[in-house]
Amino acid sequence: MGEKIAAFDWNATPLGDMAQWPAALKTSISMVLNSRFPMYLCWGEAFISFHNDAYAPLLGVKEALGKPFADVWPEAWDTVGPFARRALAGEATFAEDLPIVLERHGYPELTYYTFSYSPIRDENGAVGGILCTVVETTSKVTALNALKEKEEALRELNARLESEVAAHAAERDRVWRMAQDIMAVASLGTGRFLTVNPAFSAALGWTEEAATSMPFMDMVYPDDKDDVARNMLVLAAGTPLVRYETRVMHSDGSHRWLSWTIVPEGELLYGVARDITAEKHQAEALRTAEEALRQSQKMEAVGQLTGGLAHDFNNMLAGVVGNLELLKLRLGQGEADELRRRIDAALAVTERASALTHRLLAFSRRQALDPKPTDVNQLVGSMHDLILRTAGPAIQVETRLQPDIWNTLCDPNQLESALLNLAINARDAMPDGGKLVIETENIHLGAGHVRVYQELTAGEYVAVSVSDTGTGMPPEVVERAFDPFFTTKPMGQGTGLGLSMVYGFAKQSGGQVRIYSSPGKGTMVRLKLPRHVATRDENPAAAAASAPAVASMNASVLVVDDEPVVRSLLADMLQMQGMQVLQAEDAPTALKVAQSAPNIDLLVTDVGLPNGMNGRQLADIMRTHWPALPVLFITGYAENAVMKNESLPANMQILVKPFTMSALMERIKTVLATASQV
Repeated sequence: MGEKIAAFDWNATPLGDMAQWPAALKTSISMVLNSRFPMYLCWGEAFISFHNDAYAPLLGVKEALGKPFADVWPEAWDTVGPFARRALAGEATFAEDLPIVLERHGYPELTYYTFSYSPIRDENGAVGGILCTVVETTSKVTALNALKEKEEALRELNARLESEVAAHAAERDRVWRMAQDIMAVASLGTGRFLTVNPAFSAALGWTEEAATSMPFMDMVYPDDKDDVARNMLVLAAGTPLVRYETRVMHSDGSHRWLSWTIVPEGELLYGVARDITAEKHQAEALRTAEEALRQSQKMEAVGQLTGGLAHDFNNMLAGVVGNLELLKLRLGQGEADELRRRIDAALAVTERASALTHRLLAFSRRQALDPKPTDVNQLVGSMHDLILRTAGPAIQVETRLQPDIWNTLCDPNQLESALLNLAINARDAMPDGGKLVIETENIHLGAGHVRVYQELTAGEYVAVSVSDTGTGMPPEVVERAFDPFFTTKPMGQGTGLGLSMVYGFAKQSGGQVRIYSSPGKGTMVRLKLPRHVATRDENPAAAAASAPAVASMNASVLVVDDEPVVRSLLADMLQMQGMQVLQAEDAPTALKVAQSAPNIDLLVTDVGLPNGMNGRQLADIMRTHWPALPVLFITGYAENAVMKNESLPANMQILVKPFTMSALMERIKTVLATASQV
């Protein structure tokens, strides 16, 4: 074909002398000639044709070189012309098994082609021609159509076979090797298959020779052998089995679920089976999803209850703690040892109650988190000595930390508390000693994993696992382990909130926690927390290195709380430290007070406020008027819709009720000192 192109009189065509042809045309012709695929090239608006030797058989008796494409294939131009024009306009096109009526041998014939048209651009970027790669698929399409007709016939034949299998053995034999369903004949006397059809081998991998040379019970899934043996007695008594489901081993070691219809005739068993493995997997996935939904709904219902209880309880505790501390300070110079001792006892009780409510809030996912970019390896390393002391000398503690672990955005204090809880549980599960292992790992969850872990989205996660070699847990205990107040420990040795707190923390942080355990084989609790990619302005090390200096306590503070006792208590605490205090019971009142005040150095507000505006919204509005205003949120629990578990804007902090006066003043000093450096 290259010789023909060189010898052709191109001056008689719109392309003119070959020496004047553009480089893009010459390069394209070279590519066509050097291809072993049938290819042709059309250049210019007249679609002047070129092609290679592999394309010549498709032309038949036609000649195409140098002719307009429409003149070569006038009978096909209405079909392929639109594709060619779209390609010349700059759009690549593709057609698969396109039917075209051609007259390449002097008579019309229906043919099929798969081809692609690609625009070819010249040196100026304009489309100069089109390049087509084409393969004739007439034989393939014809064969597929014939095969489809045969498959449809086989389906109809097989449907009749299933309904008449017991009464029409002769007809069954004639279609034996054409059936798509599994078919087999077995002997009760020998316990072996006498023959199996090709569909049996296709579905299970066993050749007919292999299937008939071993007892058919060897192919039964081990856990199903007893059930199959019982049903063999049913068949031996002459009773057919209909839609009997069991698992059969594949030759590669896996197994398939089959639904059998088996009819006994004397000592022979005639069976037809359908592969229902896919349906079984779908049903199991649905069951898992439904179970996860029920568990989530149960946890959410209990979480709402505990969240509400903890909110009211914390408000009451805040008043108790504050009043007791004020009383203790005012009795500081008197002789009141007995009173002081009782006050100390009351404070200790409130601390225990506070710890209980924090656990409730963690479970209910309504605790006020302070999420920060956290290096899990560094956190585990800092806890190593504490965990060693907690575990005791009889337990070996080992850490397996993956290098280059990703950061995660979570509250590091809550993560420490969760790991300590898990370490204590592991210790208690190994009363005679053992091994405790803490591992970290970077993991990626794809779409397949997400179908298993429905509550997570696909993406990157940091996994933290705590494993022990202790007594382990039976399935019924694992199922209830995250329920609040559920514990297997003796009375007085556990609240039943440790694991529920870990569960709530993981869920509130956008992650997940799972337990893997069995009796006598130890336990592994695995947390998955989303990976956090730090932004440029996040520099935890620099922030830690520049701890704020103590600020002046001669400041004007606006205190907003709907609880009068708490509001009054806060005011007294701040005034004792020399501060000027303004008070408001809700956000609208606070805005009016702020407008009339000459200067406000600090806003201290509860998060949950009445009358249509919460504490976070109040702070945002005040920040629009006083952008540098420092804010301290105080809360019994931080509603997710308000705090969103996000890192707070600059110079905003959270303090969880109940708190001591020293904790309040320390936090206020930090907030004011940070604001003074801005």
